[in-house]
Amino acid sequence: MKRLETVLVFLCMVVVLWSQNGVNLSQLPQEHPRYLTTPQGKDETWKLIENESWAKDVFEKLKQRTDKYTERTESQPDWLLSRLAMYWTSHATDVYIKGEVFDHAGGPKAPVPTVRYTGTRGTVATYGRPRLEDVKPYDDDEAGNVTFHNNTLPGRPLEKVHPSKTGRNIESLNREIVGIARDAAFLYWMTDDEKYARLAAGVFDTYMQGIYYRNVPVDLNHGHQQTLVGMSSFEVIHEDILYDLVPLYDFLYNYLKEHYAASMEIYAGAFKKWADNIIANGVPHNNWNLMQARYVMDIGLVLEDDDAYADRKGRGYYIDYVLNRSSIRQWSLKRLADYGYDPQTGIWAECPGYSNVVLNDYTSFTTLFDRNLHVDLISELPVISKAVSALPQYLFPNRMICGFGDTHPGYLNTTPIVRMIRNARANGKKEQENFFTAMLKCFDPESATQTETSGKVPVSIHSFFGEKPLTLDEKIASGKVEDYVSPLFYAPNVSWLVQRNGMNRRHSLMVSLNSSEGNHMHANGISMELYGKGYVLGPDAGIGQYSYSGLDYLEYYSQFPSHNTVCVDGISSYPVMKSNHAFKLQSCYPAPTLASPAGEDKFPAVTYSEVYFREPESRADQTRLTGIVTTGAESGYYVDIFRSRKELGGDKMHDYFYHNLGQTMSLTASDGTDLLLQPTDELAFAGAHLYAYSYLYDKSCTLTDKDIKATFTVQMPDKDDIYMNMWMKGQPQRTVFKALSPMTEGLSRTPGMPYNIKEQPTLTFVARQEGEAWNRPFVAIYEPSSAMEPGLIESVTFPEVTSNVEGSHVGICVKQKNGRTDYILSSDTAAHVCSMGQMKAAATYALWGKQGETDHIFFMGNGTYAETPRLTIKADKNINVLLENLDGEWYYTVSGPCRISLDGKQYIITRATEIKTLLH
Repeated sequence: MKRLETVLVFLCMVVVLWSQNGVNLSQLPQEHPRYLTTPQGKDETWKLIENESWAKDVFEKLKQRTDKYTERTESQPDWLLSRLAMYWTSHATDVYIKGEVFDHAGGPKAPVPTVRYTGTRGTVATYGRPRLEDVKPYDDDEAGNVTFHNNTLPGRPLEKVHPSKTGRNIESLNREIVGIARDAAFLYWMTDDEKYARLAAGVFDTYMQGIYYRNVPVDLNHGHQQTLVGMSSFEVIHEDILYDLVPLYDFLYNYLKEHYAASMEIYAGAFKKWADNIIANGVPHNNWNLMQARYVMDIGLVLEDDDAYADRKGRGYYIDYVLNRSSIRQWSLKRLADYGYDPQTGIWAECPGYSNVVLNDYTSFTTLFDRNLHVDLISELPVISKAVSALPQYLFPNRMICGFGDTHPGYLNTTPIVRMIRNARANGKKEQENFFTAMLKCFDPESATQTETSGKVPVSIHSFFGEKPLTLDEKIASGKVEDYVSPLFYAPNVSWLVQRNGMNRRHSLMVSLNSSEGNHMHANGISMELYGKGYVLGPDAGIGQYSYSGLDYLEYYSQFPSHNTVCVDGISSYPVMKSNHAFKLQSCYPAPTLASPAGEDKFPAVTYSEVYFREPESRADQTRLTGIVTTGAESGYYVDIFRSRKELGGDKMHDYFYHNLGQTMSLTASDGTDLLLQPTDELAFAGAHLYAYSYLYDKSCTLTDKDIKATFTVQMPDKDDIYMNMWMKGQPQRTVFKALSPMTEGLSRTPGMPYNIKEQPTLTFVARQEGEAWNRPFVAIYEPSSAMEPGLIESVTFPEVTSNVEGSHVGICVKQKNGRTDYILSSDTAAHVCSMGQMKAAATYALWGKQGETDHIFFMGNGTYAETPRLTIKADKNINVLLENLDGEWYYTVSGPCRISLDGKQYIITRATEIKTLLH
């Protein structure tokens, strides 16, 4: 009786949970198939094939590639299934690993062959899998070896080898075979031809029986890996074979029930063992959770209702786990979204590469909910819509995403946008459809003309269902790229800030700053990426050649010296991957905003930000002030002021690293004279510094207090070479280095690069300041240019700054060839009144631009006082003020009340406004 009461209580809880999420179990289909389609979907699919040329083409190709295996199976029923990687001889039930490597298999002998476990967690392997035709049938021996190709010998001979030398090739082999069986199951459902069913059922039965009788691997090291292992893979997020097994089972269900009735309980048991292990293992707080949840949901959808099983763990149980329940390593969709997404910005708490993976998974769930549960997930989790809207914020003007953390920068994945359109149509949300259709047409122009009969459609069973081509509403106009980005965007949950002055691929400028908050982050302090002339010229180095498991990642790519940052005493570092070291935004202009429709005044002529970071290893305080100064429709430059000092003193040195694309680099004094650089062994691990220093080579240096100029050259195939020009203020006790560092791996996969990134070391500049670098900060101006579009900067000097208070005070004078001169003042304390020639300011950042003798622009950032011969600004509190002379009339934006005196006229601005207004 007590057990019955418990069951009733559980059922009541489930009913409540379903109602909260809009899921009605009683309305879910009882027949199979039910995952990608329903029994009624067969007629619809045939009509699609008859009426759409792309569908006919996909079906014919699918049939052709499957028929060559069914023909063999008809004459030799075990031809395909015998090539599965199984413990054919030992029937091993237990698998033992040591960390990330397979060790051995054993345990009591199962009544049937069991599924062989893969070799390693990583993909690196000295032995490769054979083609199916060359796989040795029933490949197993007493030692547990497999017969694979030795990739280290000429001709790649087949040899017996321990699985630990085969990487993930065992998984790959089994997935190829099960994938063939999946397609055969679909073809059986479509044609009722039992030759397809016989092939599919033989493979499915062999594999699923083998999983049912095999146990979860045991880590002999008793380490973290034990909490990650899956039934077929070292990571529960790579149980990828389930993507094939679930639709295979669903399409073949009725055949299996008739011909394999005695095994139906075993199949369900195998699926549930898989799902239970995925729930028990893994990582709940990042992209893993979504991937795990998808496997669990997929399994749940093809199982029967709870009351069909003695343990009452069926469809309702597993769907509920995804929607509502949270265990230590598996959180519900809502809890994960609440944890990972910033509700204000829509940014996910991981680096861009992984953030895009998560969004792809969440929007995939949206499609699944619409199709299988008849529930609008976007209504339940509106932050998903905001996250898709925020995707373009990751973009540089060349439409490639930022590269911080474990990211391979690529072009925007528009699949989540497509899914938002599908969701809008499925739920009658026209406004949502309009917004995302305009967005899709902007970032994927070909989609505007695509129809269901155009475009390259994958030869996949999925092409007939949720992923079939989408025809867009031709009445909806394309959006403009500027509509979807902000002049200044800040995402605190990943400690990332962007400034941009437009989205013109060739002429716009953009700086991306990031620290280390969130998952898949590096130890990089305040890292910087700079854009110019169509490329990220000052890039992030990347993740390394062997992902985050490689030695180059651990020692170099994830560490300070591979980034554009400042390393203190050669020791700056902290935990990578899940990191909790964010910078603090001190001040900026304009205020951080979400995307908004473009207007002529959207991108101001001046942007800046100052961020603060506490470097934990050396206990150093660091601030970085970066700015963009737009000097024309096609011109502008960057300002970079980096201050760094140890909290308790005793500074040995502060190293400013800057890496740039290109093949050549020159380093001279700013007046062009030779610095007489000499080869050096400095910048090394020797001296108890980071291993990363040893990755720098071909080093030369000089000790100098001169202002210097560096030019990095990207030699272009069209001869329009691209340059990044850098001017840096000299300081006593400063050594400047010219060096090479490992290739920019993050861009090594990027198509259309002007040279082979993998074969070119990265050009590297280092400035080493002995002692502190706070009152002697690193002050630099960067200007991108090209052979056909020469730079406008004629000279950069650093005039003396006076103040009645000691502090870190910086002055810069930028003279341009067109007669414009910009004067820049910066102080580490906004209250300090600083003077430079005819300019005074009490501000974090101030700029005065003159065109000849005519004042052109004035900016006061985070300040209370500024003065030039014609202008005075006073405010009671720190504010931002931008004044521009446009065609003889002055316009302003301010962030707070102030008093302005201009040419003897007094203006009192009593309210803050972000709208440019003519000064009357």
